[in-house]
Amino acid sequence: MIVARSSTPPVVLTYGLLGVVPFLLPAVAGVAFPAFKDMAGMTLALYGGLILSFLGGARWAFANGHPAPEVGVVSLSMLPTLVALGLLMAPADDRRLQLLGIAAALTVHWVWDLRGPDLPAWYAGLRTLLTAGALVGLVAGAVTLG
Repeated sequence: MIVARSSTPPVVLTYGLLGVVPFLLPAVAGVAFPAFKDMAGMTLALYGGLILSFLGGARWAFANGHPAPEVGVVSLSMLPTLVALGLLMAPADDRRLQLLGIAAALTVHWVWDLRGPDLPAWYAGLRTLLTAGALVGLVAGAVTLG
């Protein structure tokens, strides 16, 4: 199993772990405060979509850090934003679809990141840890908020 190694820059690991919190809190808040269930579900979907888009942007930046960026990687790195937009445009009564769709897209992106030859050595481990946290929150949200 790949885990975040100690070579992960501490500031990156810290902010990455803090970034998992908004994946976990909405499901808890929706159960603890049923009146806010819809808002918690929307918050989780929006945050998941933003993070999916952010990850595409990270791959775009890594690809463009080379003198001759690969057209395929640059092109593929635009897809997470479009997938997130499409999922977020689904009606609110399809919240479970949104959350599970974002979870599936994050999983696909994680697999892509594991295979990225030009990424920092610590990146795959960090992405594994953070994706696991995101998936727990999204699936819990799909069950409790969807």
